[in-house]
Amino acid sequence: MSAAYATFGLAPATRAGGLLANGDHQAHRDFVDFVVDGRPLLFRLSDLDAVSPLASDVPPSIFTAQVRSLLLETEAPLPAGRYIVYGCPECEDLACGAVTAVIERDGEDVVWRDFAWQTDDHADLEFNGYHGIGPFRFRGTEYRAALAALLDGGAPGSRRRVLLIGARVALLARLAAALRTIGIGADIAQDADGVPADELRAYGAVVFGRSVGAADRDAVRRAFTAAGADVPCVDGLAPIVPLLVAQTEQALDNSPPQRRRLTELTAADGAVEVEVTASCRVRLTAYRVDRLARTHTRDLFDDVLEPGRHRVPLDTKSARGDACVVARTGGTVLVTAVRH
Repeated sequence: MSAAYATFGLAPATRAGGLLANGDHQAHRDFVDFVVDGRPLLFRLSDLDAVSPLASDVPPSIFTAQVRSLLLETEAPLPAGRYIVYGCPECEDLACGAVTAVIERDGEDVVWRDFAWQTDDHADLEFNGYHGIGPFRFRGTEYRAALAALLDGGAPGSRRRVLLIGARVALLARLAAALRTIGIGADIAQDADGVPADELRAYGAVVFGRSVGAADRDAVRRAFTAAGADVPCVDGLAPIVPLLVAQTEQALDNSPPQRRRLTELTAADGAVEVEVTASCRVRLTAYRVDRLARTHTRDLFDDVLEPGRHRVPLDTKSARGDACVVARTGGTVLVTAVRH
């Protein structure tokens, strides 16, 4: 085992939720990711849609138990000293698959080794081991200080409630229902007049319908500013619920750019261009509304991309009119209007 030390840290991360083109939905999850040598450990695991055990939406007692487990204050939850590092974002069933590792003390140090994909109580390192990852040796003081900070209230908080402003109540009601399905609370109002400041500070974003005029939008922004709430404001690109959900997810993502797998999305001149920082699965979906107010959805791409900038053809029909493109990875959602 190498004696070289790796740095250990923690950072807020998000598993983006949303409505998919096929009608399925995935839950929005906020969690604490492990940062090894300045890079999220999850990024080393190509095309993995997973969250760490340190999720912000679990009960405080369970969150504390997970932290103490990683601090090696309790017995390992799996045989052979193995711990779950990343698990299914939709449930807690090991049968769905999880990334596990042996976590152990070595003197004052802490070592993470023998990473593997595991679906039952025993890991098969020969067939399911991540042979190119680890072992990692962390200085014990640095490791324990990072995790102990979570017990002192250092767990990342996330305002996962949004305010929907607009006159088309039926559309906003469908949007609110869709957001609640993926774990994001939503309230509907025509404006922010008379809303107490503490309630405004509970929102993580504001979504404006296309019918809301500039003066009304400015009034809502002033109300939030007066309440001391700095929240992103989303201008709905089209009355399409999955598209508006994606815009909301993008607005709620406050992670720094260097911690995102997907960093740029543009659509113009018959092509979509995406830039990714780590190997990951990328799904591209085009949305548009035709002259008869009918919604059209088209899957453009769904595959694993390597780090770098990539160009995907965009056919003329998908780009017609007020078309938009949504790009999704496990942790990032980006939306762009098609430029003509």
